Order: sequence, then structure tokens, then C-alpha cells
Amino acid sequence: MRIRVEGLRKHYVSDGRTVAALDGVDLDIPANSIFTLLGPSGCGKTTLLRCIVGLETPDEGEIAIGEERVFSSRRGIAVPPEKRGLGMVFQSYAIWPHMTVFDNVAYPLRVRRASKARIAQKVAEALRFVQLEGVERRSATRLSGGQQQRVALARALVAEPKVILFDEPLSNLDAKLREETRKALERFLGELGITAVYVTHDRVEALALSNSIAVMRAGSIVETGSPQQIYFAARTRFVADFIGRANLVAATVRAEEGDQLVVDSALGRLRCAQRAPLRIGEATLCIRPEFMHLRPGDGEPVPNLVRGRIESLAFVGEFYEAQMRVGDTLLLARTEPEVDLHVGDPVHFVIDPAHCLLLWQ
Repeated sequence: MRIRVEGLRKHYVSDGRTVAALDGVDLDIPANSIFTLLGPSGCGKTTLLRCIVGLETPDEGEIAIGEERVFSSRRGIAVPPEKRGLGMVFQSYAIWPHMTVFDNVAYPLRVRRASKARIAQKVAEALRFVQLEGVERRSATRLSGGQQQRVALARALVAEPKVILFDEPLSNLDAKLREETRKALERFLGELGITAVYVTHDRVEALALSNSIAVMRAGSIVETGSPQQIYFAARTRFVADFIGRANLVAATVRAEEGDQLVVDSALGRLRCAQRAPLRIGEATLCIRPEFMHLRPGDGEPVPNLVRGRIESLAFVGEFYEAQMRVGDTLLLARTEPEVDLHVGDPVHFVIDPAHCLLLWQ
């Protein structure tokens, strides 16, 4: 089910000041996809989700789910949440402690006055889907955090919603359980084939789960694209820095040569792949640490060679995190565990022009 948001605005009054939680948001969420709203705390992503589900009333704009307009300030339309055909999974699970797993999952169907036979059938199907067969009569709060989150998912699915919305559903889990639950959620949503809107501030969740990502900042959509587009070809400094570890270096674009741009920076003269029309002048050079393959010594002089010294090394398991000093500039790099490097060693790397990202905003 496709979701369209047009010109959405929502303001709050806090300490006598008017704060724009949503500032003219336009969004087109494709049907049968996992669409993530990603951004820092306070950027408006949860407010936008709550406006879509009907738990918040926007000041201006329109929201359509499929062919039905569920909100329009201009037309005076505001369809209540229970009539929008949506399911929702909250950050806190919202599990009722006095109910069994069966009763928690069955609740939406009982509200709709479904027959006992249908409730039994649909609850069994939902629990089977989330791999919780056999725990129907247990107290829901006696389950692990990951199991409780699956109960919340089963409850959201049991009424066969057109769209399911997730508000930071994994943030209360520890790191290992969060990864396991994320993988299970990715599998469940892939099998369902329905539209899912997912809110998170965790870039790993966003990159791993999503078909599309909208990055938000200060109540506005900054960029929208696939995980690969957002990560490898960000258009703004904010998105490049927020979506992953990044070395951001001031640079000046000097010339165009073929399909490359000649750039001067604190790292020296580099050639960068051209992704946009030529713009001579000031820019920001973005280089991801994983593309900096450090090697001992000064290296042979070749294009895009960068030389420096190891300032610090930290072992983090799969790799070392190294700080490399180039003049007055510190760069973050990742090195393979088998590379023999020490603090103070001269090192070099050669950067592929395709991995030099230039940003003008």
C-alpha cells in the first residue's frame, strides 16, 4: 500500500516558544517496501510516524494511504487511527502484563468482535509466523525481550494491516539480541511483502533493513534514496557524516579531466570521480575509513597517494581502528589485523577516485 505525504507541518509550543516538529514534509513511500525514517533524536521522525498512524494531528498538509486520503487540513478530513487499517509496533513493546501471550495477540481481533474460531485461527497463524508456537498460555512479560518484541509484531500482524509501522522497536534490546531480532524482522517483513515504515536513529538498522531511507533533520527530509545511494553517494555533509564513519576534509575543486575532478586538499592533490556537473571552488571531501587500506612505508609515487604517520591504534575485534596524521589533519582508517603497524610508523594509502566523494552542502 503506497503512502503519500504532502506539505505536512506540525508545531508544538514549548517554554513559550513555537517549535516546528515537521516543516513542510513531502514523502512518497512505495507499496510493498521497507521504508525507514532515519535521523537524530528530535528530528521529527516519530512525530511523522504518529501523524501517519493518526495518533498526532498535523497543522497542515495531506496524508493518503493507498487511494484513501486519511488526513487533509484543506478538506477537513481526519480518519481516526482504528479506521486507517494500520498496525504499529512500539519501542516499549506495549505488552499487557496481566494477559497471556494469546490474549495480547488476540486483542485487536476482540476489539473488532471477531468470532472465537477466527481469533483462534489468526492468533495461531501469527504466532507460528513469528516462531512463538507453544507459548500461548504463558504470561507475556515472562518472555525474553526479543520474544516480547515478536509478540508485539504478532499482535500488529493479526488483524492483517495494509501497512505496519515501527517506532524504534529494537532500542530496548542489548546489542547481540538487537542484531538477532533485526535479522528475524528482516526475514518476516520480506516474507510478508507489505508496506513497512520503520523509525530509527541507528544507521546499521536502517542500512540492513531498508529498501529506501529518508534522512531527517530539524523537521525536514534532507535526502531520500536506497541504502547504497545514501551511504556511498550522499549529497550533503550532514548525511555523509550521520550515515557512517567519515573523514571530512576541506577541499577545492580545480578542474575537470575526463570523468574525474582534480581536487586540492590537506591530503594533497587528488582525483575524484565526477558524479555531478562541474562546480569549481570550495567543497568537502568525504573518504570512508574502510576504503583507506593502510600500508607501511611511504609507497611509490602514484596518483591519489596519501602519506602520513600512525597516531594511534585501537583493536576492536574484526579490525584495528587507526588514526593517521597527514600534516595537521587526522584521518580515521580501518586496518586488517594481520597488517603489522605500530604507533609512529610511516604509512600510506592510495584512494580509488570512485571512493572520493565530493560534497557541496
